[in-house]
Amino acid sequence: MLEEVERWLSRRSWTAADRPLDRLLAAKRATGTTVSVVLPALNEEATVGDIAAAIRRDLMADEVPLVDELVVLDSGSTDGTARVAAAAGARVEHRDAVLPGLPAVPGKGEVLWRSLLVTSGDVVCFIDADLRDFSSAFVSGIVGPLLTDPDVDFVKAMYDRPLGEAAGQGGRVTELVARPLLNLHWPRLAGFVQPLGGEYAARRSLLERLPFPVGYGVELGLLVDALHTVGLDALAQVDVGVRKHRHQDGRALGRMAAAIYRTAQLRLGREPLVRPELTQFERTAEGFVPRTYPVDTEERPPMTQVPEYARHRAA
Repeated sequence: MLEEVERWLSRRSWTAADRPLDRLLAAKRATGTTVSVVLPALNEEATVGDIAAAIRRDLMADEVPLVDELVVLDSGSTDGTARVAAAAGARVEHRDAVLPGLPAVPGKGEVLWRSLLVTSGDVVCFIDADLRDFSSAFVSGIVGPLLTDPDVDFVKAMYDRPLGEAAGQGGRVTELVARPLLNLHWPRLAGFVQPLGGEYAARRSLLERLPFPVGYGVELGLLVDALHTVGLDALAQVDVGVRKHRHQDGRALGRMAAAIYRTAQLRLGREPLVRPELTQFERTAEGFVPRTYPVDTEERPPMTQVPEYARHRAA
């Protein structure tokens, strides 16, 4: 297995600089491939505008028409996320207005799933909306292999994740939960540097065939399901440098870890949890107080099974 991972790393790991923009534009023209970029956002007023503006400026100008569609999928923000995103040139779609006949549930995976209904690109690129010091190479880097290599269907970004002043200390749930799970149960995916990263791109023809965990488990679920659907050689990763973003506190990371473990458990075919909840403790003046949270267990079906999606695509 180690030899297979090493072969994969040598054949399917690149840097953003390996594919200059002129090469990507030529490949895009030759294939007629369209590209949609989706930013899932919940109260990201401070950062979403800079990200959208950079994509518009660098990848949607007349001289560099790499991206055809830029959509911010607002997940119920109570701040100025929608206003800032629209002012920066993104089209804003609101979660509850997409597929209104099916009540939305909270979660990142939910908005990613719904975004397939309001985008049209052959390639769909997801970018988290809380990134700071954003570079458009995040987009061009992960979209690149999908434009130049017809055998590639799914591309994850890889990067350094500093935590405060400590380089490479971010991604705590990755190191403590996701990486052990993948190495033990899906060792063919052990070569992914950032398996839980929120920046990845895939062909619509693949995404519409995959179930989407509605919460924090979406990245692990999509990666594992993509492996089983198209095989390891159709998966790739691209180094885009450094990712700076807002970090979660310990309790939030615990809830994230529980959702990721639950997503893995469902895919391992084990018996369902007796109690899909997570109890954490918070110190108060009265001592440690338990707080119990539900663990995301619901998933949306492949989009091809949704009648509204078929009608939308036919139109």
